[in-house]
Amino acid sequence: MLKIAFHPIYKHPLPEGHRFPMEKYELLPQQLLYEGTCSGNNFFEPTKPNDKYILAVHEPEYYYDLLNITLDQRAARKIGFPLSEVLVEREVIIADGTIKASEYALQNGIAMNISGGTHHAYTNRGEAFCLLNDQAIGARYLQHHSKISKVLIVDLDVHQGNGTAEIFQKDNSVFTFSMHGKSNYPFKKEQSDLDIALENNTDDETYLNILKRTLPRLIDEQEPDFIYYLCGVDVVASDKLGKLGMTLEGCKERDRFVLQTCKDQQIPVMCSMGGGYSPDIKTIVEAHANTFRLSQDIFF
Repeated sequence: MLKIAFHPIYKHPLPEGHRFPMEKYELLPQQLLYEGTCSGNNFFEPTKPNDKYILAVHEPEYYYDLLNITLDQRAARKIGFPLSEVLVEREVIIADGTIKASEYALQNGIAMNISGGTHHAYTNRGEAFCLLNDQAIGARYLQHHSKISKVLIVDLDVHQGNGTAEIFQKDNSVFTFSMHGKSNYPFKKEQSDLDIALENNTDDETYLNILKRTLPRLIDEQEPDFIYYLCGVDVVASDKLGKLGMTLEGCKERDRFVLQTCKDQQIPVMCSMGGGYSPDIKTIVEAHANTFRLSQDIFF
């Protein structure tokens, strides 16, 4: 059975005027239930994980400054919104959703987190609305529990996974692959194990040709035991924060290829949703819903 992390705190509203379309965290589960792609049994509610799992990735001083809301103003500004206890709690619970979804993926081949994909969080700081790096925390959790050894992170959000790259820059047990917009945030990029920077207005055919050449080769070379897939839908042409030129169908084909490859290679995959900022909320929900529909079709 497909298991999906979802907690009511995911819907917590950010400060008024914030550009993130938080409605998707409420509307996406509703859509999946309404159309019959999922039932209530597919969803599980994460809680707060043991601090040690977070501290396996993030520096203690940074983490406890977050918990105590004592982060200095300059560091808080880089995160992008005023810190509060509920916002930090939200991020901690998102991390637990990815930890638990990683366990479910080992059991069932795939699992999802309605939220997550907080790939701009570094070991010692947050950036761009990311406080804690959920997939890095999940990867460390699995490795420390002797469940897997080699991880491949496939980050296909339109923005480079700079925090993820920094966290694993000296760690050969985690291979970081980021395929993103060349001229998009972050403007000073970190070095992933493999970065593919795409020109503005990259279309479906160009994008998919690159991906279909690259991912199978990486799997052959790296022989991962587990894949984390960051499936942001900010690659579509209508996205306010992306600069690529993909269609909804192209984004769906991207997900189909990644998930089918994982299934064919018998590599467990855990998916965090990442970004999506099109002006029409229906576009965002449909693009994300496609990932869940494909997961059900391919794996179950």
